[in-house]
Amino acid sequence: MVKPLSFKGDKKPKKRKRAAQADRDDGEAGPSRAQKAGINERDLAPDDESWVSADVAADVVGPVMIVLPIEAPSALACDPSGKVFAMPVENIVDGNPASAEPHDVRMVWVANRVSGTDDFRFKGHHGRYLACDKMGFLSATSEAVSPLECFHVVPAADAAGTFQLQTSHETFVTVRPDASSKSTSPADLRGDEDKHTAHTTMRIRMQARFKPKLKASKEEKALSKISRRELEEAVGRRLDEDEVKVLKRARREGDYHERLLDLKVKNRHDKFG
Repeated sequence: MVKPLSFKGDKKPKKRKRAAQADRDDGEAGPSRAQKAGINERDLAPDDESWVSADVAADVVGPVMIVLPIEAPSALACDPSGKVFAMPVENIVDGNPASAEPHDVRMVWVANRVSGTDDFRFKGHHGRYLACDKMGFLSATSEAVSPLECFHVVPAADAAGTFQLQTSHETFVTVRPDASSKSTSPADLRGDEDKHTAHTTMRIRMQARFKPKLKASKEEKALSKISRRELEEAVGRRLDEDEVKVLKRARREGDYHERLLDLKVKNRHDKFG
């Protein structure tokens, strides 16, 4: 089940406590798979609501926020009718785009890689996809994915951690401050720029729990959480520092039981040698 997106300042709903009997089977609660493996389930729970910057194109997955390269911090957004526009960012520290977080669901897109390609699709809050036609007009009105809804995420060569969105017409999404006094938008968005410029270089913010490197690091940390006492009980004797490190590393790398067996065999040799 997909969790609804939440923002800073939102009141969190109170969780109802389950009755003890609901988690019991024949009067006794059995350990979960994570508990059997010695993993703290809270460490693996997908409840990290913090936002981080994507570093490489492979990071771009799940809810994302595309921060535009203009002086007044803004993000790529769309309204329920599919109009694409620049929305001012409120959750930001000292105007730094690397600290931006969404305050409105209209500036959040769900990014996924298009199957069998290196392209990405971006679904708006209303269930329709970001698209760019051959004239460079951006919209979010389509419920299906065609080449118009496919974008290539190109790392910017001159600024680490920033990207350009290349359309199927090999042009780039670009933004320019709108000087028109009649416009309510802080910038003009197009998809017809034919070269890399400062106006095509954007930062992609994403939820930390979806970032592959952070997710893997969190799981490794959870797997390594086992006390020295538990390890010594499993082996049947006191362990030195090197042996503890070997077993903890083995838990992360998946060969814990093999290393544990080696130490147990060593125990028998030491007793009868």
